[in-house]
Amino acid sequence: MIATPSLPDLLPQIYRQQAVTGGLRTWLRGAGESGGPDELSQLRAAKEAAEAANEAKTRFLASVSHEIRSPLNAIYGYAQLIERNQGKDAVSAARVIRRSAEHLAHLVEGLLDMSLVEGGALKLDREAIRFPEFLDQLIAMLELQAQTKGIALVLERPPGLPEFVHADPKRLRQVLINLLANAIKFTDQGQVTLRVGYRNELATFDVIDTGIGIAPEDAARIFAPFERVAGPGADRAGVGLGLAITQALVQIMGGEVRVESALGEGSRFTVRLMLSQPHAPPIAPAPEPGAVTGYLGRERWVLLIDDDPVHLGMVRGLLEPLGFQVRTASDSETGLALAAQVQPDLVLCDVALAGESGWDLAALLRRRHGAGLRIVMLSGEGPQSAGSPQESPANDTFVMKPFDFTVLLDVIAEQIDVDWVRAVGQPRSTDAAGFPPLPQAIAGRAAAHCAEIERLVRIGHVRAIEVEIDAIAALGPEAMSLAERMHAALDSFDLKALASLARSAQTHAA
Repeated sequence: MIATPSLPDLLPQIYRQQAVTGGLRTWLRGAGESGGPDELSQLRAAKEAAEAANEAKTRFLASVSHEIRSPLNAIYGYAQLIERNQGKDAVSAARVIRRSAEHLAHLVEGLLDMSLVEGGALKLDREAIRFPEFLDQLIAMLELQAQTKGIALVLERPPGLPEFVHADPKRLRQVLINLLANAIKFTDQGQVTLRVGYRNELATFDVIDTGIGIAPEDAARIFAPFERVAGPGADRAGVGLGLAITQALVQIMGGEVRVESALGEGSRFTVRLMLSQPHAPPIAPAPEPGAVTGYLGRERWVLLIDDDPVHLGMVRGLLEPLGFQVRTASDSETGLALAAQVQPDLVLCDVALAGESGWDLAALLRRRHGAGLRIVMLSGEGPQSAGSPQESPANDTFVMKPFDFTVLLDVIAEQIDVDWVRAVGQPRSTDAAGFPPLPQAIAGRAAAHCAEIERLVRIGHVRAIEVEIDAIAALGPEAMSLAERMHAALDSFDLKALASLARSAQTHAA
């Protein structure tokens, strides 16, 4: 396993090196000439190393700032549009906000992945994935990025690929996207190729580009965290974590990654992984459960404790429409008083309250109300954050921020044993079969929108695709089933299934 410093460890070290640099400068200006040549040489080398670390810190912070500001700008801008338009086109704006927030979450996860790898705590899942379909979706996700630069993105695979293989789809996707996105970034003309091979359960992925290439002296350090190579590609956006995480993930999955490159002649990154085949095709997934609309049984009380009013309003807005009685507090004193007054079934408590510890508050609540009160801690820090009890914590479970509403609802159901009332579920598969034919009065207009969606899928214009799907939904309630399935395909970046739905709808209208 490679040695990779975590971000909390790295930044203090950089700042200490910066302080050392200042002291060395003073020493060299004053008493530097009094020392011997060996001592002076060592101090100069230490000074240069500290200054290099300081420069790396500056580049890293500038890169992270850029990566964070872009999605933040989208979130901020679309939130203002919703306010100005008073909800007009709010669904499309909400999708942009959600995807931008997901981008930010992925960036933070990338930083945290380095810490998990260094500590040996990164866990892998193992499930059967449809291998050819997985590769098609991967290319579809990045085609627009390549087209924007005027280069081709090509998938080469043998006809005999197995339909299913065992893998961790999230981590395998992360590895290949990192390599493909890097190749596209550093290629200005020509093409990027993903060449896939499979033999005796050994999968080989070659990412080949016709880009600017890598100098021999840089090839050994491109996998180090926070490193950016010099030369013609040094000014291109990036944090300097992608290849470090890629190498770490590949090694954890039991594989290897290599690079062959020359300046001006492009690069080839090769990943080899053992991806076994299942003995039998996996059972088709059960239908996706519908959205939660309420719960059965007696009325339940929930106490939210958080010093952030936005967070309180968000969780309250999720739970009250489902029938929960919700009370909120922003500090320990108010939280304890409300708990004594309403005797809640469940407490959702932030770890870091203003000047107070959520862990201490949880311990007080447990002593006063016993095991019957369920306590869930919520935090942007991990469950082993500073101040967390090492033994016998008072809380029943922990949820990391930011969280998906579905995850929080699953935790609530587990903790207080509620049975959800759900809307009618949708099949997990997003293929074209199963939606009812459209009435003749709207079939023609829907077909026109579907033809445009097919064209937009080919060029990857996601925003315009959303507009066309919303136009289909606006045709009437009869078109909602088709529109919802199209939105589901788009939200999962399954452009192949989206195009199939569009073609099927045109066939029904003909």
